[in-house]
Amino acid sequence: MAKLKIKNKDECKYDGVSLGEVMMRIDPVDVPTARARVGRIWHGGGETNVAEGLSYCFGFRTTVVTALVDDGIGRNIENQIREAGVDTTNIVWFNNKSEGKFSTDQKGTLMNGINFTFKGKGVIPSKTEYYRAHSAIRELKPGDVDWNSIMSQTRFFNSGGIYTLISPTSSQVAIEAYETASKHGVFKAFDLNYRSKVEPNKEKAREINKKIVPHVDFLVGNQSDFFDALGYETRPVDKDDSFDAWLEAYTEMLREVAKDFPNLKIIGTQLRGALSADRINWGAVLYDVTEDKMHKAVVRENIEIADRTGGGDSFASGTTAAILNGKDLADAVQWGAAHGILVQETPGDFSMVKQSDVESEIKRALSGGGVSALR
Repeated sequence: MAKLKIKNKDECKYDGVSLGEVMMRIDPVDVPTARARVGRIWHGGGETNVAEGLSYCFGFRTTVVTALVDDGIGRNIENQIREAGVDTTNIVWFNNKSEGKFSTDQKGTLMNGINFTFKGKGVIPSKTEYYRAHSAIRELKPGDVDWNSIMSQTRFFNSGGIYTLISPTSSQVAIEAYETASKHGVFKAFDLNYRSKVEPNKEKAREINKKIVPHVDFLVGNQSDFFDALGYETRPVDKDDSFDAWLEAYTEMLREVAKDFPNLKIIGTQLRGALSADRINWGAVLYDVTEDKMHKAVVRENIEIADRTGGGDSFASGTTAAILNGKDLADAVQWGAAHGILVQETPGDFSMVKQSDVESEIKRALSGGGVSALR
């Protein structure tokens, strides 16, 4: 198994720290956004979803480093994060009184990011529309966060490819965080998570991400992420070939990535095959770089889901939770896959299940059992 050096929990304040954007999510439920008249208020952000999964589901002590405008929307987001048990004291607040370094006005010159997410149904795909061009998180610069203080008392740190591409300075802040984390012996993860709506120029995305990955222990990314975000391509596999044939080609690509970035210990991803907007096949894999071994989770086929958003983030947090608990990678991939599918069974981006639910789902999936009512 990969040699993972994880700091003892007794010497740390935080089991996990996440750096990234958090947005308010408005969910028009089962009505396309253009015709919606009511909506539910959630929040979400790939990195924060990991922190919340670790906290709410698995009971770890986490915090999120982000920036918000100090208004009703920002405080609503903060309250939702706190409800999941995440420490919010490391949020950088921008006042709207035009006072001091972290400030804006009341005209919305800076804002809290907002998205509308229609979950889709059947052959109508889910669709997310973003309002993030002037969000406060874009304004953070190197030196704005006391990373030494945070990382000296942290076991695990994660960020992702959405945050690092969101502004001209965001990747600099991320690199500062990763370099400091390395100095303090923190276990570090990064989700490639490429979004063309954030950075349509793939060459620019690749240039930035190649500066991040050398600082990472655990890299998360699916086949398209590795091409879009880093420029690695999996050799073609016929659509009628078996899953094992595809996995062999994918593993070949990961070996190339691991050769170019010898710092990597683990590479993993969720495997989502969309049959419709609300039915998927679901699995996950973890590649142990040291042992050159691929670990596979049991594949769940033709599963009805409520909301696909956050499934990959929940795979990452489930996998990380297992690792922080001292599990081996064979168990960790099962934890990641189980948590990922369970989160997709509930609305919103974040986890609404507990560790006992994850363990029960692993047992059910491995035995091939059905789902019984709990009475």
